[in-house]
Amino acid sequence: MRAIPVASVALLGVAALSACVPAGAVGSDTFGFTVHPASVAPGGEVTLGVGRTGAGCRGRVTVTSPVFDTVTIPRHESSATVRVHRDARRGAVYLVAFACGERSGTVSLTIAGGGSHHPDPETRHPKGVHAGEGGSIAGFDLTRTGLGAALVAGSVGAAYHLSRRRSGEDGGA
Repeated sequence: MRAIPVASVALLGVAALSACVPAGAVGSDTFGFTVHPASVAPGGEVTLGVGRTGAGCRGRVTVTSPVFDTVTIPRHESSATVRVHRDARRGAVYLVAFACGERSGTVSLTIAGGGSHHPDPETRHPKGVHAGEGGSIAGFDLTRTGLGAALVAGSVGAAYHLSRRRSGEDGGA
């Protein structure tokens, strides 16, 4: 009789964990949006691509990111090359947003962190921690907050259910 509750708890646990997996790890880019290479040095070039077959986009694609100027890929082309800003922060990961009509998607672009013989001014003159964002709205992510609240509510509900069921079993014997 214990197999059904154990299986349902295991299934709920797997569902909760799978909801926390980043979209990029699952390969959610169904429209063929690509950034090649995925890691580039500041001032380097990347090729932005869009799949034009199957479920891919057939119209004009607008590509935006904080590390390069907005690029438009015409409907008859499948890629464009862009130069990353020289002041892009080393080691940072930026999102590259693709928009094609009602379809959109994002791909991560990592700025390479090493290879320079000239150290950054911040590494030569440390300035301490960047404080003041903890608890503020600066890093607020509604999706993560909702997932956290759902996990807490689910665990409280499961604990309540199990405690009520066990107290009923003990009292009846």
